[in-house]
Amino acid sequence: MFYRGSKFPDGGDGREMGPKRQRVVDQGSSFYGSTPGSSFMYNASPYTYVNQSPPFPVVRLRGLPFDCTEIDVAEFFHGLDIVDILFVHNGGKFSGEAFCVLGYPLQVDFALQRNRQNLGRRYVEVFRSKRQEYYKAIAKEVSDTHGGSPHRRVQRAKSYDEGKESAEHTGVLRLRGLPFSAGKDDIMEFFKDFVFSEDAIHLTMNSEGRPTGEAFVEFPSAEDSKAAMVKDRMTLGSRYIELFPSSQGELDEAVSRGR
Repeated sequence: MFYRGSKFPDGGDGREMGPKRQRVVDQGSSFYGSTPGSSFMYNASPYTYVNQSPPFPVVRLRGLPFDCTEIDVAEFFHGLDIVDILFVHNGGKFSGEAFCVLGYPLQVDFALQRNRQNLGRRYVEVFRSKRQEYYKAIAKEVSDTHGGSPHRRVQRAKSYDEGKESAEHTGVLRLRGLPFSAGKDDIMEFFKDFVFSEDAIHLTMNSEGRPTGEAFVEFPSAEDSKAAMVKDRMTLGSRYIELFPSSQGELDEAVSRGR
């Protein structure tokens, strides 16, 4: 027996990992809504159970290409509401596995229809998973990024630092690696020690209007954007945020692609 509601599947608000955690999207229509033009057909009405908690809407993927990105996974599940994608690492290296949190429990059945379908030249296995497994993987990733995996830190340092010291600052920074559910208020909080308006934040979208995980921020001056680079490699929730010196031209091009 069901009744209509807007509770998160485990009865909480989806932020068990702390007040800044944005991996699980806020409650509301965006969490449960259907996607126009979707290749999947499903009932978009949210339900919660009486006297029984619905299953947490998460699946696990195995066999992903090692150059796979969040955008690739989102395209693999085209038509479903992607709340979060968490890549799993072992010893600092991508394991080819990931967790994907979906909009609500019914969407898990549609995600499972993608089992053994191809992503690039690799076929990907899709399994049911549990909230506990997802949060255990998050805890491990956070532990590794804060000192648990020196190999991963070295690997990241090389990729981040090349060319950054010599890059010219124009007052614009590009952010990469944002949770798909991140909003302007999250970015304002991330840069809380710096002054700029909300209008200076530009979240980029793909051609279908979905978040790309990137954003641009216009700082008042080149000196301010250079000072803000101190936030490079820091976390928003449990996600590493990469910062890159950018330009007004790159910003305009990225924003126009999503229109």
